Amino acid sequence: MPDISTYTAIRFGTGIADNQNPASGPVEMLANLEQPDRMTDRFPTSGFADRLKMSVNLIKLRKARRKKNATEEIQARFYAQRKEIRKIAFSDTLNHAARAIYSPDGFRERLGMFWADHFTIRQRGDGYQGSQAVYVTEAIRPHIAGRFADMLRAAVTHPLMLDYLDQVVSVGPNSKFGKAKKRGLNENLAREVLELHTLGVGGPYTQKDVTQLAELFTGMTVDRQTGFKFQPNVAEPGAERVLGRKYGGWWPRMSHIEAALEDLALHPSTARHLARKLVVHFISDTPDKGMVDDVAAAYRDSEGDLMATYGALLNHPLAFQNFGQKAKRPDEFLISAVRALEIPAKSFLSLKERKAGQYFFGPMAAMGMRHQRPTGPDGWPEELDAWLSPQGLAARIQWSMAVPGQIRKPLPDANAFLKVALADAASPDLTWAVSVSETKREAIGLIFASPEFNRR
Repeated sequence: MPDISTYTAIRFGTGIADNQNPASGPVEMLANLEQPDRMTDRFPTSGFADRLKMSVNLIKLRKARRKKNATEEIQARFYAQRKEIRKIAFSDTLNHAARAIYSPDGFRERLGMFWADHFTIRQRGDGYQGSQAVYVTEAIRPHIAGRFADMLRAAVTHPLMLDYLDQVVSVGPNSKFGKAKKRGLNENLAREVLELHTLGVGGPYTQKDVTQLAELFTGMTVDRQTGFKFQPNVAEPGAERVLGRKYGGWWPRMSHIEAALEDLALHPSTARHLARKLVVHFISDTPDKGMVDDVAAAYRDSEGDLMATYGALLNHPLAFQNFGQKAKRPDEFLISAVRALEIPAKSFLSLKERKAGQYFFGPMAAMGMRHQRPTGPDGWPEELDAWLSPQGLAARIQWSMAVPGQIRKPLPDANAFLKVALADAASPDLTWAVSVSETKREAIGLIFASPEFNRR
């Protein structure tokens, strides 16, 4: 059975690296979370405010260049702005990945990936290319070790979430604006908050609750100058009832929405939903009921404190047993591979877009995961079979045999590298196969293509 430190690095982290010491167990993992998030400073991304300005400018230039009298200067400025957006988006994407590759705190990075998937967004429009990195930096990472209610509020009100789930076009039918423009509700955000973000599918809510929450959410929009904005004249007047509780009055306020989100965050069904998702993500596709119960109880008893919730997960007897029940997603596979190969951060961040596509984004799509393009607001699947399909495995094997030798030259000694990549999780059969391989390329390819490396 692998040592606890192997579990902390692979099951709960982003993989083993010879120049990083994995956490010794739950106490150290939780203590690391209480420290400042140093990776956001080391690998910074742009902010939404900057992205918004560039997006607005791009829209203006696009309109100008379509006019009959558009000059060559306008055309040039349009293409220059689009190129600049693409450049910044690519830089953000690399820095976002670098945090997970080079961090000494793998658990924080995995939690960031988990919560980003829980609060899934998808970019829209040229100006928001690669914007998931911005969203995670602003809405997810600051709250990983805090209260779920705070993360919920930050994610739900982030302009990229409002744009993705069409909240920007939702209008109170009886509002002054709604009556004048004959506009109405869009229930997408309200439905996903109840179904995905808090209570869960099958939770104790009805269609009436969805509609009432959608009415309560009206007024939240994105201003082209300031980003998030609450506009009372667009909000549905009067009070709404969600799960039997009354929110607001005749004059709409943002505080009414915040109160509803707080109550949803503390609901017992939310505790159960989040506990099950955490256990499924980190431990097993068929979660132990007792483990889910313990994690849910910790969440409820602490009123949604995430550190207490993680503590219950990590300190459960099943947390460090039965290695390999979960498959690494394609992004997790590639991050752990680059981490094990110890590619210098300077080399990784200096990758050109074409090479990054060739080495990472193209292969990741072949493995079944298009970069930053989840199929829906429910995020990526968790089931092992979704990632270790025949097609997905073929793509992983192809990457394992072809790419490591291109991104690290010369390749390391294979027998030593086996200890770096898998420590004591390597099976005797894999150890033997590596030792008798004819070339380094073949041996290291076997390591990356092995069941041990592809599972956690």
